[in-house]
Amino acid sequence: MKTATIVLLSIAGTLSACKASDPPPAKERAQTEAEKTVYDTQFKALQKAKDVQNVVDQQKSASDKQLQDAEGGH
Repeated sequence: MKTATIVLLSIAGTLSACKASDPPPAKERAQTEAEKTVYDTQFKALQKAKDVQNVVDQQKSASDKQLQDAEGGH
């Protein structure tokens, strides 16, 4: 009986000493949850592809302009 009481008190003491930290503010929590979606890697890949396409379009425009200037501005 004494052993069971001591074990229960020690378990209760251990659990009460292990207090969980306060959760982050709602704004930070929402941001981290949004960043950790299943589709996050796909959204990043899509954005990267769009960025690359913008660079390619800019290079094409510059190349077209150079060709027009070289032809005499037709």
